[in-house]
Amino acid sequence: MTITQPDLSVFETLESEVRSYCRGWPTVFDRAQGSRMFDEDGHEYLDFFAGAGSLNYGHNNPVLKRALIDYLERDGVTHGLDMSTTAKRAFLESFQNLILRPRDLPYKVMFPGPTGTNAVESALKLARKVKGRESIVSFTNAFHGMSLGSLAVTGNAFKRAGAGIPLVHGTPMPFDHYLDDSMPDFLWFERLLEDQGSGLNKPAAVIVETVQGEGGINVARAEWLRSLADLCRRQDMLLIVDDIQMGCGRTGAFFSFEEAGIVPDIVTVSKSISGYGLPMSLCLFKPELDVWEPGEHNGTFRGNNPAFVTAAAALETYWSDGPAMEKQTQARGEQIEQALIAIVDENSDAIEEYRGRGLVWGIEFRDKPRAGAIAKRAFELGLLIETSGPESEVVKLLPALTITADELDEGLRTLARAVRETA
Repeated sequence: MTITQPDLSVFETLESEVRSYCRGWPTVFDRAQGSRMFDEDGHEYLDFFAGAGSLNYGHNNPVLKRALIDYLERDGVTHGLDMSTTAKRAFLESFQNLILRPRDLPYKVMFPGPTGTNAVESALKLARKVKGRESIVSFTNAFHGMSLGSLAVTGNAFKRAGAGIPLVHGTPMPFDHYLDDSMPDFLWFERLLEDQGSGLNKPAAVIVETVQGEGGINVARAEWLRSLADLCRRQDMLLIVDDIQMGCGRTGAFFSFEEAGIVPDIVTVSKSISGYGLPMSLCLFKPELDVWEPGEHNGTFRGNNPAFVTAAAALETYWSDGPAMEKQTQARGEQIEQALIAIVDENSDAIEEYRGRGLVWGIEFRDKPRAGAIAKRAFELGLLIETSGPESEVVKLLPALTITADELDEGLRTLARAVRETA
């Protein structure tokens, strides 16, 4: 692909230095549809990024777009705070009938601010209010958001340092496989809880991702998650599952914890819950935890009604026919795994391992900067991929759930070429 030098002057002179994704993809995007993005010069890119997981159903999904346009054209409410609206009612009814009831999940639904970190902040606040304790346990390499409460339970040193103040009341524990299985699961955690001299304050809750996306595609085993849920029950701690990136079907089932057979006390959901990339988040919790006073946690943009419209359309379109979406995601995941096995076989000296579930996968490279070089070369070849992990050593694959088998094969061939050409 020949790429002309785009005019980036206004971004470079006016926009803050905090910008990041645009540095790895130095072009000006103009249109997007399905799993394709197009820059202003007409160059085409296959998207294995999907808005960092906020576009599980692709760009400008036609069914969701039609629902949104119809709603706007009839002057439907766009901003409603937490007022009752027809759009919110339609979403809540669809969510209850298609997601919660079929899974026998009893959750109440809270609309915090519209981003993932807002959902996490409300979950932490609620857990502390319910239990009357301050401490929250998180896990090594966790990522839960960029606001202060979420950063306190995030592992990445670079992101934590950006807070500029001490991050308190969070204690990290080793994630699954972090200690290379050198000791039984949760031995250290439980010892600290039971020892009055350990210095660990009794936690209100434990927050966990079933697959750590930003942390390097670290996949927790189902048995590890079940043991964690059991530990939380025995020790009177709430279990919070952060399903912001891995929920909404990313790992196969609608919620990523379903495979483990657990029912968390609190679940945070965002990114693809709107289905269209519109800001929206949920904090779900068991009814007995609903101890909020009216207005005790709020936010101006928690009533993003256009997001409710596309969210309801996404549920009705993709989650009303039983396990069809889940089976398709599993099939696409198997397609990715076979391609990654071939890449590992061809580059065994360079690759530490590959890992993933459903439609989230990562390849960890021994030479850590290699992952960034591969992402750069992939962009030049017309493929958008990002890196993750504490040192950006993992090439991360996050395509839309609606990607076709042919598109997936095309992108995987491009990835294999990028790996070869950066050797």
